Amino acid sequence: MNTKFDELLEFPCKFPFKVLGVADPALPDQVVEVLQQHAPGTYSPTVQPSTKGNYHSVRVTVTAQSKEHIEAMYTALGNIELVRYVL
Repeated sequence: MNTKFDELLEFPCKFPFKVLGVADPALPDQVVEVLQQHAPGTYSPTVQPSTKGNYHSVRVTVTAQSKEHIEAMYTALGNIELVRYVL
């Protein structure tokens, strides 16, 4: 990835992830599981269903250590089968 996180942020910092995926009860757990592998901690994801209920938005804030750390988490979250977008 060719991001500018290192120019815009001072590390370590709190970084919010918004993961949009299929409306499945397993989605929040899968998101937290992936984040635990990269940034162990206690997470309380916020889940918001879409208007029609087909998708869920999962929001989680993690402590990022570097630009590469954020990019690795983006990639790992995007590899979850239920996930459609990572913001």
